[in-house]
Amino acid sequence: MQWFGKGSGNVDDRRGMSGGAIGGGVGIIIVIIGLLFGRDLTGLVGQLPVQDVVQSEGKTGDPQDAEGKFVDGVLESTNQVWAQQFETMGKTYEEPRLVLFTDAVQSACGNASAAVGPFYCPGDHKVYIDLSFYRDLKDRFGASGDFAQAYVIAHEVGHHIQNLLGISEKMEQARGRLSEKEYNRLSVKLELQADFFAGMWAHHAQNLKDFRLDEGDLEEALNAANAIGDDKLQKQSQGEVVPDAFTHGTSAQRVFWFKKGFESGDINEGDTFNSKQL
Repeated sequence: MQWFGKGSGNVDDRRGMSGGAIGGGVGIIIVIIGLLFGRDLTGLVGQLPVQDVVQSEGKTGDPQDAEGKFVDGVLESTNQVWAQQFETMGKTYEEPRLVLFTDAVQSACGNASAAVGPFYCPGDHKVYIDLSFYRDLKDRFGASGDFAQAYVIAHEVGHHIQNLLGISEKMEQARGRLSEKEYNRLSVKLELQADFFAGMWAHHAQNLKDFRLDEGDLEEALNAANAIGDDKLQKQSQGEVVPDAFTHGTSAQRVFWFKKGFESGDINEGDTFNSKQL
């Protein structure tokens, strides 16, 4: 993909700062679980004892290094696409901020290690990412390419869209009424909708004057979606697939919903909660 425009101006660059060290062997175990299953364990990690948690906001504005400029450009493209989409719905889009960090970070959702992967915190409307995740995406999961990296950002921004539309709040309200098994099923549908929103972004970003898809870009995103499906990750880590423990959906489901968003570009087609495809 090619991005010729300016950055978003919505970046907190905390790389190299001390974000807090997760204390004890329990923290290490949780980090390993996060790596194996790709789960956002931020809330659980935030309950652990943390040392050296004082952290400033960091630099803001446009990063100056190539990796930082890339994710900032992706963020700006999502801002432009979703501002247009919200306008068609008669709403005003609130842009998220993106936090770049190293190893560990503080958020309104708690303290998190980089091992939990990129995440969105609804409490502060920020996307968090340690860019070393992209090396893991390539080396551990075989999902390389700049558009695979862009898909990750667009997926997390998809959770921001859910937050703004009140979908995330409904999920939290349902948590206390459901069993863990039932809630996991809802969690899968939430994640697949974020994949759909990522596909929607890719569809509409092609109309931006500063954006261009290159040959093979779509395949990179689909490969990434396929590589981090729950069934594939569980098979790799424990040798068997446990559907009741899914949190993000199978590889086939993630690919299906990203493609549906990309092909339709219509937010009305993204109701994963009532779809017969699940």
